[in-house]
Amino acid sequence: MHIISVSVNHHTADVSLREKLSFNNADMGRVHETLFETKSILENVIVSTCNRTEVYAVVDQIHTGRYYVQRFLAREFNFDVEEIKQFTDVKVENEAVEHLFRVTSGLDSIVLGETQILGQIRDAFLTAQNAETTGIIFNELFKQAITFSKKAHHETDIADHATSVSYAAVELAKKVYGKLQRRNALVIGAGEMAELAIMNLKGAGVSDITVVNRTFERAKVLASKHEITVGDFEALPHFLSQADIVISATSAQGFVITSALLELTHSVNKTNQQVLIDIAVPRDIEPCDTVDANVFIYDVDDLKGLVDANMRERKKAAQLIAERIPSEIQKHNEWVKMLGVVPVIRALREKAMAIQEETMVSIDRKLPNLTERERKVISKHTKSIINQMLKDPIKQAKEISDDKYSEEKLALFKDIFNLNVTTDYKVEAAEKKRHVLKQRFFLLDN
Repeated sequence: MHIISVSVNHHTADVSLREKLSFNNADMGRVHETLFETKSILENVIVSTCNRTEVYAVVDQIHTGRYYVQRFLAREFNFDVEEIKQFTDVKVENEAVEHLFRVTSGLDSIVLGETQILGQIRDAFLTAQNAETTGIIFNELFKQAITFSKKAHHETDIADHATSVSYAAVELAKKVYGKLQRRNALVIGAGEMAELAIMNLKGAGVSDITVVNRTFERAKVLASKHEITVGDFEALPHFLSQADIVISATSAQGFVITSALLELTHSVNKTNQQVLIDIAVPRDIEPCDTVDANVFIYDVDDLKGLVDANMRERKKAAQLIAERIPSEIQKHNEWVKMLGVVPVIRALREKAMAIQEETMVSIDRKLPNLTERERKVISKHTKSIINQMLKDPIKQAKEISDDKYSEEKLALFKDIFNLNVTTDYKVEAAEKKRHVLKQRFFLLDN
């Protein structure tokens, strides 16, 4: 049993490539199931955000698991496997676990310490659980990573200085305009990123904000929640021509603002400066070199260096968090080592208590006139004898988990006590996978 991570992120690919390797939210359940059906994959969680598409998997063998994950990505996005290999970062075992903790706590984000990724990891994990593609390893590991990141944000300054891409977009607008109180803004989209943009705009003093979205009702709900104006998506050219600041954050698969639309709207208002910030992946705003110099267009890759003022403090907090991760990895590894021991200890206890219960039945049969009090005393003392007898064997079993010959010693332990229990996680995981797939295909057939 091995843990691997296969990642396409801002370190390995630019935004134009990342947007081609981004899953739609509506597809996440299906892609989890598709990967789970693949050979070598025992558990999987898939994370797809604006800046990364990552697969975390528990596999039976590292080299085959890595290949099948990369082949899965290649097939989903119509790439050759060799192409996928060029821009995927593969980590295994402790490095993969460390990567998960760094990503979840915001240490691997474009904007260091941003907290949005924590919610995205949690959502990906819940999606995987609903798709039944997680098991004992990832159910424990992802909960540990999420809990660790929440605690780290709470206990360090990174929570105070953390910035999302939406916040960075507003900071960029400040660099162009200075104060934003007298500026008006147009936000395109009604999802989480759009809502964060609205909140950050209001925090910067912008009161004149209009939100538009292809689904008018979603935009209306968002506008009502934040007491801003809602517009009809069909009137986008009009709102675009009037806005000082435009932040686009939709999940559209094509350009929402084309170069032709930009040229058209700017011809209406040629004198005013305008800042257009595209925080969507795939991009919402088509690159355009023919618009007047008063129009500033930025995408997510342009946001990388926008938060220098807070970076020093965030880096200090990030260092504190990073220093805590090795102990979390050790904690995880110790838990994994105990996986084979826990069923043995449980089986030993159950066998011992079954013997105690049989003994009490025999006592009841041979001494039928015992009072209830006498029976309780005998039961209590026989249990006490068993617990005392089990104390040292259980201690020895726990210590076996740290031994380099743990498998052999655990097998001997089971033989000595005649325990019929499976301690191989890979066997259990494979059996669970067969059961899940059998149920899935049964439902499809019916």
